[in-house]
Amino acid sequence: MLSDKQLIAILGGTSRVAKLCSVSPTAVSLWVHRGIPALQLMYLGATLEKESCGLVTRKDLFPESYMIMWPELELK
Repeated sequence: MLSDKQLIAILGGTSRVAKLCSVSPTAVSLWVHRGIPALQLMYLGATLEKESCGLVTRKDLFPESYMIMWPELELK
């Protein structure tokens, strides 16, 4: 599983993730240390799956809970 820091870096860094989530870059910088809030983490996970063309999936990122957050993935 990716760390929050790795996820932010893969998605283009603090500024890009801030724009994606409509928050300040300072907020994203704090996430590196405090953790990405659940709602934003779900959004970023789906974004990463789309941008990686499925190389990194929500199942990979959330192996314990993907079926609760995205029940449609259980069928795939």
